Amino acid sequence: MELHAIQFLDLTVTNVVGLLVIGFVGGVVSGFIGSGGAFVLTPAMMSIGVPAIVAVASNMCHKFPKALVGAYRRYRFGQVDIKLGLVMSAAAAAGVWLGTGIQHTINVRFGEAGSNLYVSLAFVIVLTIVGGFVLYDTVRIYRSGSLGAVEKMARLAKWFQALEVPGTMMRFETAGIRVSALFILPLGFATGVLAATIAVGGFIGVPGMIYVLGVSSLVASATELVIAFVMGLGGTYIFATHGLVDIRLALILLAGSLFGVQLGAIGTTYVTPYVIKAVMAAIMLIVALSRGLVVPVYLAQLEVLELGAYSRAWLQIASFWLLVLALCVGGFMIIGAMVRGHRAVVLQARQKQALQAK
Repeated sequence: MELHAIQFLDLTVTNVVGLLVIGFVGGVVSGFIGSGGAFVLTPAMMSIGVPAIVAVASNMCHKFPKALVGAYRRYRFGQVDIKLGLVMSAAAAAGVWLGTGIQHTINVRFGEAGSNLYVSLAFVIVLTIVGGFVLYDTVRIYRSGSLGAVEKMARLAKWFQALEVPGTMMRFETAGIRVSALFILPLGFATGVLAATIAVGGFIGVPGMIYVLGVSSLVASATELVIAFVMGLGGTYIFATHGLVDIRLALILLAGSLFGVQLGAIGTTYVTPYVIKAVMAAIMLIVALSRGLVVPVYLAQLEVLELGAYSRAWLQIASFWLLVLALCVGGFMIIGAMVRGHRAVVLQARQKQALQAK
């Protein structure tokens, strides 16, 4: 097999500023919904010219210190189930090992275009499925008129919790669930494979904990940060042995995201689970469309499809601006929810003081 050389991104002033902004927004999303934020970071890096496999590897490198900060912050809010996070992390480590092997093999055989196509297709498929499901659940909650109500457990999760498998049952106090390890371990493994493939494990981890295990949105998004730390540490080591980690990108992303992740984590204390799901659905579906637009471009680079230079350029421009739209929509939704939630808390405090004064 021919080994294709990796071309790292030229760090101009524009690229550095862009990466700082990408890191900050990704950090806010990560702290808010607990997915690691890579579902906006990886496509954003690819949009400014970073090869897909380098974007994935560098994202995993910057992920584990950021995830550690976010996990600690949300642990102080009582939202992290350490035991559940460690159990899923054990299975996720095996998944990371497999996923990094797949990535490296594709890059060796098909080069940068093949890797870009593989990552983009994975994003389109995963984001459309998961984002569509989360959107459906969000619309259902909205139509029921119970936006601020206590989150109800999914029927599927109730069914899994009702299955008693002797010798495998585990109880998780913070998450408030009791379920068989036979359902937890495959979920953790799939999370690891996906994380090493596209640097996004939260797509499987967070919805899986919510809809399969019956964990609340707040605890699931917080616990995912523990898993992201373990996966990021292991994935960084494996990718680095193949020379695929651009430490410059990782440090710039980290610089921006460390501020953003704390802001996002604070935001979870002012919002309802409905808002978290709405943000997830909106960003996922817009990013899926953004990645889908450049699939023909990568097919043309692999000489599978005929596509003129003009068409390629317009598809790449449209993909980039759709990604910008996704970042803006997610950012406005998060900031707006935080402002409204903070105002509600302040109003309640003032009303309480007024009652006490009487």
